[in-house]
Amino acid sequence: MPVFFRKIISPSLSPNTESDDVWEAVRAFLKPRSWQRGSAIDEIEHWFKDYYDASAAVSFDSGRSALYAILEAFGIGLGDDVLVQAFTCVAVPNSIRWAGATPVYVDIDKRFNIDPKDLEKKITKQSKAIIVQHTFGIPAAMDAILTIARKHNLIVIEDCAHSLGATYHNRTVGSLGDAAFFSFGRDKVLSSVWGGMAIISQKSPPKADQPMAEKVKSPPAGEAGQKLRQIQEKLPYPSRIWIVQQLFHPIAFAVILPLYNLIIGKVILECLKRLGLLSKPVNDQELRGEKPLFMPRRYPNALARLLMRQLVKLKRYTIKRRRTVAYYQEVFQSRNEIIMPKSIPGGVYLRFPILVQNQEEVMMRAKRAGILLGNWYTSVIDPVQVNRENVGYIAGSCPKAEIYARHIINLPTLISEDEARRVVAMV
Repeated sequence: MPVFFRKIISPSLSPNTESDDVWEAVRAFLKPRSWQRGSAIDEIEHWFKDYYDASAAVSFDSGRSALYAILEAFGIGLGDDVLVQAFTCVAVPNSIRWAGATPVYVDIDKRFNIDPKDLEKKITKQSKAIIVQHTFGIPAAMDAILTIARKHNLIVIEDCAHSLGATYHNRTVGSLGDAAFFSFGRDKVLSSVWGGMAIISQKSPPKADQPMAEKVKSPPAGEAGQKLRQIQEKLPYPSRIWIVQQLFHPIAFAVILPLYNLIIGKVILECLKRLGLLSKPVNDQELRGEKPLFMPRRYPNALARLLMRQLVKLKRYTIKRRRTVAYYQEVFQSRNEIIMPKSIPGGVYLRFPILVQNQEEVMMRAKRAGILLGNWYTSVIDPVQVNRENVGYIAGSCPKAEIYARHIINLPTLISEDEARRVVAMV
């Protein structure tokens, strides 16, 4: 079949939106009285509190806002260092800087996650917390990380933007540290176009064989949860115009995706962008390392409705992603020129990362075949337009992350068996 008659394959263009999600967006659009406030917000928060057995689960307009609120709730700010891996989105270090703290970048390991060895080298007296990103839904080496955190009396915040539903040694990723945050962006495990959640663990891990109350200066879990809620309640809801913009996203892509390989689909997408009818996942202020005036905000009910529709699909999506990854691993294991992560039990594989010698060539070849490969993270602080100096990254400080950024491509995972064969044939 000619390429232009085939459906586009992409891990970034609303990959998990199905027809019922589109109709839910339409129904939500037709009920403007419940765009901002409504019962769906409480339902989402209760779902996360129960699923993660958390002491608190509080929703926000985005994952970056959720992280910012967690830092505030634990009293992390001016004069404090927060350790975070390079090979991440600018939203993470930006949130640290919004709180007044300083991001300290740590190199990555073969899992594409924070390297425990480099982590311990970069801890100082100013270090207050570690943000552990489970990149692509691959669980980080939490045993080693938690041991280091206990030794140095550090708060552990899990970045679960890619890892909703993942497990580590049969424990739910997101419940292993002191707190965690999630993102419901357009290309995450589950999507409501925008949205985020912050959770505080029921019982924080003990520090260096002493009760937490004796060692940690930050508030205990219950108090941190109360502060988190207080932070949220002081925030405004997004504007109704912004909410309409997000509800329009799944509706628009229901038209764009089937036509994308034809010129008309790309034309429609470009026109909607220029008209401002589709929002950007990262705005220009964030690229410069600045804080947008409209953030943080509360999670609106209309988007919570979209997420409720997606939550029931989590198990099905996870099974499908894992099945696709098993196929990739079987095919690529004999290809010495392709480097891929080892199979990690419990991973959800939002995307499947591989390292190739000719990154740009493979990306272009895939595009010609009607496959848009993901580019997380072709810059150590992504996207490539980010002013890395403004967000405190020093070139050469994380060499492995810089090497991986030059060779990484992401393969889609929430696809059919036929589509997976197309991807493999292209690679």
